[in-house]
Amino acid sequence: MDQIKGVTGAVFRGVVDSLRGCFLIFTLDRHIQQQRERMQENQLKSGRPPSSSHKKKQNGEPRILQRTLQCCALNGGVFLLSIFAFYGALLPLIQTLLLIGFSFGGQLQSAAWVWSWTAPVLSATFSALWILPLFVLSKFVNSLWFQDIADAAYKYSRGRPQLLPSNTKLIADMLFSMVTQALFLVQAMLVGLLPIAVFNSMLSMLHLCLLYSLYSFEYRWFNEGWELPKRLTYIENHWPYFMGFGMPLAILTSLPSSALVSGCVFSILFPLFIISGNEAHPVTGVGNFSLRLFSPVVALADTIYHKTIGRRPSKIQ
Repeated sequence: MDQIKGVTGAVFRGVVDSLRGCFLIFTLDRHIQQQRERMQENQLKSGRPPSSSHKKKQNGEPRILQRTLQCCALNGGVFLLSIFAFYGALLPLIQTLLLIGFSFGGQLQSAAWVWSWTAPVLSATFSALWILPLFVLSKFVNSLWFQDIADAAYKYSRGRPQLLPSNTKLIADMLFSMVTQALFLVQAMLVGLLPIAVFNSMLSMLHLCLLYSLYSFEYRWFNEGWELPKRLTYIENHWPYFMGFGMPLAILTSLPSSALVSGCVFSILFPLFIISGNEAHPVTGVGNFSLRLFSPVVALADTIYHKTIGRRPSKIQ
């Protein structure tokens, strides 16, 4: 009973911690500015006035709320709104005009036939000329903005990042992390196809919860110099907390039926979870077993990495 209570408490704490970013987003910039002013005052008192280049660099650093609003504008105001406008307004309008045009000649069957090939052509053209380029652009821009948000939040609460010791190790870790995350997402989709009612959906949702927790905490752990094996092992050992932490984002992104809409929802909300992960204190010491869900994809990614690039510097324990 105590074990169940501990796991439940850790899951609940994870959910609560994941939502802190919704409130911190409005105060972090002010706290960061106050911290900078205190540092400048201390430097002046010690006889070491900050240089003009240092002041310019600090003033040029992006604000967290500004970057978050930019993510909302790009992914929600441009990307998501354009999808809704095309499929919810433009296509129905064209269909209506087509039906009206053919109805005057009493050729409604011809209108249905024309629309049967017009709609797919218009959708394919819209996807090729607008959605695909915007999707690629948003992925690139989002990665830069997410990094800005994570770095600013980390510097405020933990100081200067302690990255991996060499550029080679850093690049190798990033590449292996990308491959592992992609394979884990495929694993989440595959377990959702298991012919076991309810259980397959729950297991797939558990995968997404842990994956989104990894996304959220990875910026912080990367700045702390944690390599991928340590990051994955930490999540597997303390899975109740990270299951709870990733649950709100996993649920919200699973509501839309369209993968594109789901991706837009993720990109809009993810900055808040980066902030939450940076400020969170994970609950440890609950659960009497390690949930080794990452181990299969790590073994597969390790094989792929070894066959294509070479031996990986370190392996998951």
